[in-house]
Amino acid sequence: MAEEIKELIAKIQTEGIAAAEEKSAQIIAEADTVAQKIIGDAKIEADKVIKQADIEAKRIKESTQASLRQAGRDLLITLRKEINSVLDKLIRADIHRALTAEELALILGSLIKNAPLSLGSEITVSLNQEDKEKLEQGFLKQLVKETQKQITLKSADSIDSGFIISFDAGKSIFDFSADALAEYISETLRPELAKIIKSE
Repeated sequence: MAEEIKELIAKIQTEGIAAAEEKSAQIIAEADTVAQKIIGDAKIEADKVIKQADIEAKRIKESTQASLRQAGRDLLITLRKEINSVLDKLIRADIHRALTAEELALILGSLIKNAPLSLGSEITVSLNQEDKEKLEQGFLKQLVKETQKQITLKSADSIDSGFIISFDAGKSIFDFSADALAEYISETLRPELAKIIKSE
């Protein structure tokens, strides 16, 4: 009987160990399946995060580049405006210095003497008060005498320097005021200046 009990105990132990090993293997297999699923899900999620991060990085890069391009364009526009403003001031200052009463007398004398008769002979010259007064002191009488034309000098507050001339009593005019000359010179120089700025 003792022998049977021993065999029964041995059988129970063997079966218990086998059952425990089987259960253990099942738990390990289930844990491995769960672990593989967790790892797979984690990889999928990581790929999503990386993909989203790449998209966001590209978006930020493109946005930054667009902002830099716009900032560059804005800077260039501001620079062009500033350069044009400085250029205008320099041109106006040089014209003002160049158009002295003596220079005006030379220019007007040449212009009136060489003007074709078809332009007319009722000549009106508008200029600032100071230049008008200087030209009236001798120059005007001499020019009228030389050309035999009717010449009238008028003062105009709107003219800083230079003059506006009409050969038909003001019906049509030729503008040689500092403002008109500065605008003409600026318009001539701006395209060349733009080329220089663009090539830098």
